[in-house]
Amino acid sequence: METRTVRQTSVTLPDLDDADLDEVDSLEGEHGTLRDFRYGDASLRELPLSRTQLVDGRVAGLTTQRARLDDLRLHSVEFSGCDLSGLRWEDSKLSRVTFTDCKMLGAAWEQVTLDDVVFERCKLDYAAFTRLRATGSVIFTDCSLREARFSGSDLSDVAFDECDLHLTEFDGGTYRDCDLRGNDLSGLRGVTALKKIIIDRLQLQGLAQAFAAEQEITFD
Repeated sequence: METRTVRQTSVTLPDLDDADLDEVDSLEGEHGTLRDFRYGDASLRELPLSRTQLVDGRVAGLTTQRARLDDLRLHSVEFSGCDLSGLRWEDSKLSRVTFTDCKMLGAAWEQVTLDDVVFERCKLDYAAFTRLRATGSVIFTDCSLREARFSGSDLSDVAFDECDLHLTEFDGGTYRDCDLRGNDLSGLRGVTALKKIIIDRLQLQGLAQAFAAEQEITFD
């Protein structure tokens, strides 16, 4: 199976064969389950989806003004080139899922569990992640997370790589072995919450700068 690796964090990617996927015109599966599907190039005003399992599929070029996703189970699913700005995603579990070149500005994620998930080149500015839980490997790579907020989340063993973390806030939560190497940390908020994270020595100055700004420390 194909994997994506950032330093010591390795994610197992969806294993999909286009020959096995059928084109569908909705993500609402029969009896609450949709398998072996391909869905995309749709422009929707609203996308309400609840109590559904999505297994082995691709979602590409989906644009929605308002998405409300609740109690979903996703396994081996790829999202690419989607605009899900204003997304609200709650009480769900994502396993072996990738988001590539997706826009999710101001998205609200609440009580979502991630296991083998990759966000690559995604726009997640102003997003709110509340009680997000990483139970397996998770990678954010080349993503914009400007003014995003992680509140009460468990980001243990999550890797951030070459991400824009300007005014990204960490409010409470668990961050054991969260790998922040390869990022500019000088604009972080909530630095005191980041216990037991992994950085390199060259980042200490940026982290100290963020701490000083947060504590309103001045130098004379």
